Amino acid sequence: MSTSVPAAAPPSTAVPRRLSRRTTGSDRVFELGARGVGATVLAITGSIGLFLALQSVPTLRRYGWSFFTEAQWAPETDTLGIRAVLLGTFTVAGVAMVFAIPLALCTALYLTEYAPTRLRAALVSLVDLMAAVPSIIYGLWGFFLLQPQAAGLARWLHTYLGWIPLFRVDTDPHAAVWEQSRYTASAFVAGIAVAMMVLPMASSVMREVFSQAPPGEREGALALGSTRLGVIRAVVLPFGRGGIIGGTMLGLGRALGETIAVLLIISPSFDIKLRPLEIGTNTISALIAGRFGEASDAQLSALLTAGLVLFLITLAINTLAATVVARSRSGAGTDI
Repeated sequence: MSTSVPAAAPPSTAVPRRLSRRTTGSDRVFELGARGVGATVLAITGSIGLFLALQSVPTLRRYGWSFFTEAQWAPETDTLGIRAVLLGTFTVAGVAMVFAIPLALCTALYLTEYAPTRLRAALVSLVDLMAAVPSIIYGLWGFFLLQPQAAGLARWLHTYLGWIPLFRVDTDPHAAVWEQSRYTASAFVAGIAVAMMVLPMASSVMREVFSQAPPGEREGALALGSTRLGVIRAVVLPFGRGGIIGGTMLGLGRALGETIAVLLIISPSFDIKLRPLEIGTNTISALIAGRFGEASDAQLSALLTAGLVLFLITLAINTLAATVVARSRSGAGTDI
């Protein structure tokens, strides 16, 4: 009995179809529009930096490295430098961060974890509305309402912590009639006002990251008997570590460049001192705003050079913050 063996099938000649990645229709329009907007933003930012760099050439040729090491700004004696205002810029921003970041963190946690559902949207809008308040309003609030109260707090800090150089003021806090003016128009008062302007930005970034904490990990922590505070400590905060860092750095970038509120509050001085409670300081942005109207061509070039330094510092901080926020979550560090 013979059996027939089936013939082998001929090899397939089918060729896999190539997938086209080319967008069409509305997707193509959106892609071109997004690229155009992104390229425009980059072009504007680059043109600003290029303009400031070109305007800085005469100043850098005239003063050289001494422009960054000289503390005084005295055009009448041809002495110009940004060492003092650079220190003042970071002092005001540092005070603002000390007040703003804990408040922003607590605000973000309350809105995502504790706020009633029916009130959450209204509270979020109210916090975000703080970012829309003009800076001059914060400056007036700081000058007329905050400054008298902050002077008392500054004197209290000087009285009990004056042995620390950071809290020292050149006056006697125990005098029968204490010099209130020594505690006003300082980096401390300006920093508190700037903190209120930084808070909504930092809180918004933190809140968005906290709200994306995975529900599975939340439920797992609760199933193991964790309290709401335990969920925050074990899930939300590790998940949002990048958001906290990114929000802090974005807020720092805003604080470094704040102008009008600082200009209204501080008493301009060019002293090299790290005593934020004491009257007198200056920042780069306040220096530019205060001297721009009466500046000669040479002074204007020097002011634009100071602006270039602030531009580069802010750009570097914001770029680093955006990188941190973009890498803010993978679940690493979440331990239940």
